[in-house]
Amino acid sequence: MTVRVLIVDDSNFFRRSLTEMLNADKHIEVVGSAVDGADAIKMAHELKPDVITMDIEMPVMDGITATKKIMAQIPTPILIFSSLSVEGAKATLDALDAGAIDFLSKKFDDNATDRDMAKRLLCARVRVLGARGLLKNGVATSRRYAHRVNASKSLHSSEIDAKLDLNEIKLIAIGTSTGGPVALQSILTAIPADFPLPIIVIQHMPASFTPSFSERLDSLCDIDVKHVNDGDEVLPGTAFIAPGGVQMLISKEGKRMVLKIEEATQSQTYKPSVDVTFSSLANICSSDVLAIVLTGMGSDGREGARLLKQKGATIWAQDEESSVIYGMPMVIANAGLADAVLSLKEISSLLGKKG
Repeated sequence: MTVRVLIVDDSNFFRRSLTEMLNADKHIEVVGSAVDGADAIKMAHELKPDVITMDIEMPVMDGITATKKIMAQIPTPILIFSSLSVEGAKATLDALDAGAIDFLSKKFDDNATDRDMAKRLLCARVRVLGARGLLKNGVATSRRYAHRVNASKSLHSSEIDAKLDLNEIKLIAIGTSTGGPVALQSILTAIPADFPLPIIVIQHMPASFTPSFSERLDSLCDIDVKHVNDGDEVLPGTAFIAPGGVQMLISKEGKRMVLKIEEATQSQTYKPSVDVTFSSLANICSSDVLAIVLTGMGSDGREGARLLKQKGATIWAQDEESSVIYGMPMVIANAGLADAVLSLKEISSLLGKKG
């Protein structure tokens, strides 16, 4: 499959650079370029690309407005290019709220250690987005990554109500990547203010983004949402967001559970990593943990979930239809680790009942 790409950016230099990098991949073809948001909407209708790369700051019409209009008129996977500044983080989160699926830094050096690696990362992201397939009511379904889970292994919310007592859960841990910001917002805003459990969240996100992401969620949610500092005590009724660029571990100090922040090693791909946090949780907890793996590409979370499962924890995976990218939850389900495969709506509903 050749992924057809429309590039949107007001910089002629950046459009040329991006075209050169993408066209070097035999599975990708740049079919057009637009100089502003209004031009992007017109060309999206004319060319019907598989993927659109979108700049945020442009004359005539900015990328956030263009994203909203494209998603309303001709839904297409959109990859946002942004700066990794605080202002860039807020704008990128606005773009994700508007319907964009993924983002990369506009400075290629921020994405990888050298240009070749940055090119490979860019092309891989574009290929994955192009493989997502059709959009149904604004929710993605995958094509290339559509490995169906045996229905006998998948429980849905009506069955879980009968089989799982959420009152036995003492802590919830959520891991996610691409598509995660919107999915997390959907889940956490459904949780009531008197929710009696702590929630640990690991979202693949740069260090400059996680503080703004935490602030945004805190302003929208009835529960408290906190950007984690080293040594924070795990308390009920609070969602703890792992900082970007480092690793978050959970340990016990007497009867207290605390969150520890450690420097990531060069060999660790994800910073923060779901596997790292889940594995640390498996060392101190057992059957009283509910671990949830949401939308995202790759397999981060599988080995940590395996360790938790061995300790008796309950594992949920988001289903294919409601996932933006059915990668991380797919590998959980295919490994036989999922006690339930649920839609985003079902997860939100079940956790909302806990309060």
